[in-house]
Amino acid sequence: MYPRNFTLFTVLLLAITSSSFQAQAANGSHDQGFEFSSPFETALETLQKQMGYNFTRIALLRRAMTHASFSEENNKALSILGESVIGTAVAFSCLRKDIEISPKDLNRRLSDISRVDSSCAVDGKRLGLQKVIRVSSKTDATAPVVVCGAFRAIFGAIAIDTGKPDNAGRFFLSVHGDDVGKALPL
Repeated sequence: MYPRNFTLFTVLLLAITSSSFQAQAANGSHDQGFEFSSPFETALETLQKQMGYNFTRIALLRRAMTHASFSEENNKALSILGESVIGTAVAFSCLRKDIEISPKDLNRRLSDISRVDSSCAVDGKRLGLQKVIRVSSKTDATAPVVVCGAFRAIFGAIAIDTGKPDNAGRFFLSVHGDDVGKALPL
């Protein structure tokens, strides 16, 4: 048969190759010879193109598109960060357009944009997040709270990916529409 050293060498080579491949899959990089083409990965690629942002760490987008019902590694924390990023971007945009805006009107705009049943879910559904987000079989991916959480999580993920929350805020404004003052009723 084969010499003992050849068999040991083959086993070690397979182990090293397997570990390297798993590490690349975990951090989102692809070796030129290997391409992942699962429906989820394809949907993530489409979503990035649609948004006009390519993640350097695709694992962040995977997490953003993973609901708590699906995995312990989910989008909850990213959603909290994303909500803050969105709020800051909206407040900045509104104040830049009208420094005289009343605190009451600014708070109303911030509340309107972050309400689950309003623009947050609408923007998320417009991006088709209900078709991308991974949920358990018992969870409705089209529920506004699920779509809104994923939508917010995207911007939290962008903030971490770029290291700059302002970049994520700019991407939010480009997805939602920079004219947040006119897009939302007072």
